[in-house]
Amino acid sequence: MHRFHELEVYKKAIKFTRTARDVTKSFPRQELFMLTSQFARAADSIALNIAEGAGNTSKREFAKFIGYSIRSGYECVACSDIALEQDYISEKIHQHVFQQVDAIIAMLVGLQKSLER
Repeated sequence: MHRFHELEVYKKAIKFTRTARDVTKSFPRQELFMLTSQFARAADSIALNIAEGAGNTSKREFAKFIGYSIRSGYECVACSDIALEQDYISEKIHQHVFQQVDAIIAMLVGLQKSLER
């Protein structure tokens, strides 16, 4: 079993789940089962796919799940874009989310490339 708990990207992904929940606290109640839920699920999926991928016996399969994590990261960016457009968050919060996700995605891409070698 891969010791995914030791991966810095996994630690950052876990911390990002708190950011996503903190950001969505300000969303209107009518978004509870829509954008709020989608944002939290996408943020969770970044870490969950790292963990699930680590359970595979092949590096190729692990890399595939890292790809799912990357896509979930992009989904978080889109959720943040929607929240900004709807005036649920400020530009400053939007940038904070983007910077965190961008850093996580960059690390995931690096991990994926190393697994594919």
